[in-house]
Amino acid sequence: MSDLMNTIQQRRSIRRFQERDLPDDILTKLLEAARWAPSWANTQCWNFVVVRDNETKRKIQETVSPRNPSSKAIVNAPVLLVVCGQLKKSGYYNDQYPTKFGDWFMYDLGLATQNLCLAAHDSGLGTVIVGLFEHDKVGEIIKLPPEHEVLVLIPVGYPDHDPSPPKRRELDEFVFNDSF
Repeated sequence: MSDLMNTIQQRRSIRRFQERDLPDDILTKLLEAARWAPSWANTQCWNFVVVRDNETKRKIQETVSPRNPSSKAIVNAPVLLVVCGQLKKSGYYNDQYPTKFGDWFMYDLGLATQNLCLAAHDSGLGTVIVGLFEHDKVGEIIKLPPEHEVLVLIPVGYPDHDPSPPKRRELDEFVFNDSF
């Protein structure tokens, strides 16, 4: 099996981290991985806010339900990435969205997020993608400009545990040939 397939299959959502700083050069490697993700017409509509400040992380944590299993990860990880997208850029031509699905920013940010999370795992780091929080409040906290949206939060750090893989559907449950 290739190293890439190993990385894909072994990556897990990590919600508990060691008390250990994340070096800038490793963080740069992760952001480089995101930078090289494909995007609609190479629009690269993503923006990443790197949050290391504990008070800012605490404010962002308050936007997440305490019942969310990722809530504590937001403040316990040495770095919290706030993944944002510029609207009316990806999939937008001549002041309109030409496809059925409108703005493609979520798709493009998903690709960049996956690249980043795989690069993190490959670097011995853990991540979890957090999507259930008060997006507009986080936008206020990070001073998000107009025409942008916060999509996900990604706590990043050195894992303090090694979770088991979740059950995956078999290929014959979701792959169809020639028609559904």
